[in-house]
Amino acid sequence: MRTMQSLLAGAFAATLLAAPAIAQETELPNQKWSFENPFGTYDLAAAQRGFQIYSQVCSNCHSLEYLHYRDLSGIGLDDAQIKAIAANVTVPDGTDDQGQPKDGPATPASQFRSPFPNAKAAAAANNGGIPPDLSLIVNAREGGPNYIYGILTGYADPPEGFKLQDGLYYNKAFPGHQIHMPQPLRDGTVDYTDGTANTLDQQAHDVVTFLSWAANPEAVERKQMGVRIVLFLVFLTGLTYAVKRKVWADVEH
Repeated sequence: MRTMQSLLAGAFAATLLAAPAIAQETELPNQKWSFENPFGTYDLAAAQRGFQIYSQVCSNCHSLEYLHYRDLSGIGLDDAQIKAIAANVTVPDGTDDQGQPKDGPATPASQFRSPFPNAKAAAAANNGGIPPDLSLIVNAREGGPNYIYGILTGYADPPEGFKLQDGLYYNKAFPGHQIHMPQPLRDGTVDYTDGTANTLDQQAHDVVTFLSWAANPEAVERKQMGVRIVLFLVFLTGLTYAVKRKVWADVEH
């Protein structure tokens, strides 16, 4: 089920965030990500700061449809923290005695709250553009984390002679350079509680780390399993060679 959902969400996000037929026109920034090398892991402090950014900024427009609040244990939050985060969120909670939809506090088992009830409402609130779900967005776009980072840090004034359509914003990393989303992050947008400098670059790096984890929460476990398998195969190879030497030691060649 997760695989089919991933494919559908990936296609959805790729279609909405950028037209796939348009080639990347600008070289993307080449950031260093702790999770990209074969033995890399997620920077949990950065992922937690990124979740703070998502909660305070991105969640106003973007959903995380394939995540539940309990999944936040994957970025190092404990049960008490997760319960507190969920309790501060209101989500659909069935119907009342008259059969009308009602809301209630979320629980750790609840899906992340969607900011809009449907696609039409999302488009109406965003000048016709539908903010894509961010659950798998890092996997859905060529360039992955560098592309998302490039979008977040790529806002600028359009160059002289560039015709910008009404209601759109110039972005150096976005194909065609015209994007519906206004600039979401600037220096100081979010106040970090751990004392980390809240520059635009740092905030973009942190939220991309969180979104990379959201799209691939099992990545570190896969890498660790791969390392164990490789070590086992090395051990088995050595053991097989030693047995072979022992068995054939007394045989004339």
